[in-house]
Amino acid sequence: MLTDFTIIRRSMTARMFSTVTTIMTVAVAVGLMLVLLSMRDAGRRAFERGSGNMHMLVSADSNALTAILNGIFYAEPPKRPITWDKFNQITRSYPWEYAIPTQQGDSYKGMPVMATTPEFFSKFSPDPEYPWRLREGRFFEKPFEVVVGATAARTRGMQVGDSLYLTHGIESRSAARRGEDVMQPHEHRDFAYTVVGILEPTGTAHDRALFTDLTSSWIIHAHDRRKAEDAAVAITTADDLIDADRLITGIYLRALTRSGSDATAVLAQIFDSLRRDTSITVAQPAQQIGNLFNIVSNIDQILLGMAGVVMLSSGIAVMLALYNSMEQRRRQIAVLRVLGCSQGRIFGLVVTESAMIGLLGAIAGIALSVTGAQIVKAVMRERLGLVINPTLGLEWTLAVVLGTVALAALAGLIPAILAYRTPVAKNLKPIG
Repeated sequence: MLTDFTIIRRSMTARMFSTVTTIMTVAVAVGLMLVLLSMRDAGRRAFERGSGNMHMLVSADSNALTAILNGIFYAEPPKRPITWDKFNQITRSYPWEYAIPTQQGDSYKGMPVMATTPEFFSKFSPDPEYPWRLREGRFFEKPFEVVVGATAARTRGMQVGDSLYLTHGIESRSAARRGEDVMQPHEHRDFAYTVVGILEPTGTAHDRALFTDLTSSWIIHAHDRRKAEDAAVAITTADDLIDADRLITGIYLRALTRSGSDATAVLAQIFDSLRRDTSITVAQPAQQIGNLFNIVSNIDQILLGMAGVVMLSSGIAVMLALYNSMEQRRRQIAVLRVLGCSQGRIFGLVVTESAMIGLLGAIAGIALSVTGAQIVKAVMRERLGLVINPTLGLEWTLAVVLGTVALAALAGLIPAILAYRTPVAKNLKPIG
């Protein structure tokens, strides 16, 4: 017995190239839509994870969002420093759980270097749920020791015991594109650092950074200053540092909280008080990441709109594929009518075939979205050091699939009407 499924299958295989092309058009639209939806939430979680358990970040950057991008995600080295006196003033202003100074500006083979204190590893956590963990070695304990992030160690081939020289400055591609003067990097060849530890991956931008002692960073830059004043200067030590050498670019702050709590009632008061100091910029990571994604959401909506247009065009492709096939299928439809198929059944066969193309395209689109999301994940990890774990949410994946099938079925209405109105006698006349 000739079933409806057999008829539809033979119809689709008889036009294999057209069928496959149309299915792939639908698959690309579905895949694009699903990648955008899955990456949107996963990206936000990755950025929130990078800010860790800090409450505020203090810097001298021009605005709070720039401070977060530079101070936590290493977008560019901060251009303006904070004096050590200012750091002491801030630490004395409130009873902090921690106040960790940081300094950026050096690099190693393109990887950012953060100079800080041991409290960076003992008190700050890049992920509130997990502390820092070492893959091997230990944390730095004295000047000229380096702890390396997981991505930096892997991409630059660093191991515990290696010696290296830091580079003053880091290439700023964005500044070069804007035509700004870019500081030419140079190596601090007078001071060798030793790798003493390799970190486990954290899934944050910190994975592509190197971490060293703040005092050693002051020493190597003080040495540059002294050499500029006297080319025959001897090696610089901590005893040679002056107040102008003791500079930082950021302060990670966390207010005192109750055990097991991440908030405190006085946080807003502390934030407002620090903001009155016009010489610094005070940023709350959670707030600024929210602002960032509000900005990104505008682009996100445009991309989703583009995906919707691609989806609509795929529906039109389904309609055109079936419409163009109608001329060749009129005789087949007439034969089916003679064999007992009603007009309603013919109409249903065409609409069902259209829906089947949409369903197959949606299934292929899910496979494409999984592959595409993994590619984006790898690029984000390599370029930004962010581990993004995109997931296909069941609810909106099902909604996209059902929407695709419905759109495809709708696209089949015009070809189905043509099939419904196909005259039997005219199309059963002998050919030629």
